[in-house]
Amino acid sequence: MSGKSRRDFLKSSALIGAGISGLSSNSAKAAPENILSPDRMGVLVDTTVCIGCRNCEWACKESHDIPAGDIESYENREIMKKDRRPDHTALTVINEYSPGKLSNLPVNVKVQCMHCDHPACVSACIVGAFSKQENGSVIWDTDMCIGCRYCMVACPFQIPTFEYHKALQPDITKCDFCFERTKDGKLPACVDICPVEALTYGPRTELVLIARERIRRNPDRYIEHIFGEYEVGGTSWIYLASKDYNELGFPQLGNDPAPGVSESIQHGIFAYFVPPASLYALLGGMMWLSKRRKELEQEEKI
Repeated sequence: MSGKSRRDFLKSSALIGAGISGLSSNSAKAAPENILSPDRMGVLVDTTVCIGCRNCEWACKESHDIPAGDIESYENREIMKKDRRPDHTALTVINEYSPGKLSNLPVNVKVQCMHCDHPACVSACIVGAFSKQENGSVIWDTDMCIGCRYCMVACPFQIPTFEYHKALQPDITKCDFCFERTKDGKLPACVDICPVEALTYGPRTELVLIARERIRRNPDRYIEHIFGEYEVGGTSWIYLASKDYNELGFPQLGNDPAPGVSESIQHGIFAYFVPPASLYALLGGMMWLSKRRKELEQEEKI
């Protein structure tokens, strides 16, 4: 280990130690950012319009520096006939299901993080790495993550995944609602590329009204249920469909936020109880130092 790297490493060790020793009930009260803005954005997914072109899969990879290959290769529909889940190779996927009302065509369903209004992952994360942003995005800070994977257990949609194949610096991965793009006024990559406008991006309150109006005007086309309007307290991504959502791979969920991981429970327990918070801080610091030590050793071998 070089002199500079060693000094930086020891400095980080000292800071973590000082932070642990100085922990008080006030610092234990810190909770992750969870903004539920009335102006938050969302996406309406109309599964009766989606043609299953998988352009959204390709665009998502391109915008997140994930190997994407040629867009022509996504014309293969065979891969869609087996249920897939997002992972580190694809933050969104399209699955195919049998036809719905008044159609002989298959139903195509886009799957990604739902960006819940009351995110279970935010409440479950013991180090505050996850946050709900004002624009509706649920994002995370990789540098804060200690790899506990509580978010994976807590998520009612089974979305966050872990890079088990990485030995040195594995990360949690999931759709981030194209947070960096939307900050600059751009559309999410998947919405931007959709050739049939199956995805509508806008204020969530307006999207709910649009969805209700489509159901009212076309009762034979849609079932009378907007998935995500109320499920687990509401989600930023909402869906219209021509058949029951249970037949389209959606979990059957109640309207209350996911039980056992709400902020009132998770953070209320640790707000005034310092020893567990100190223990988690210690464990988190140890895990971070261990990861950083391995990174430095690897750098010196190169």
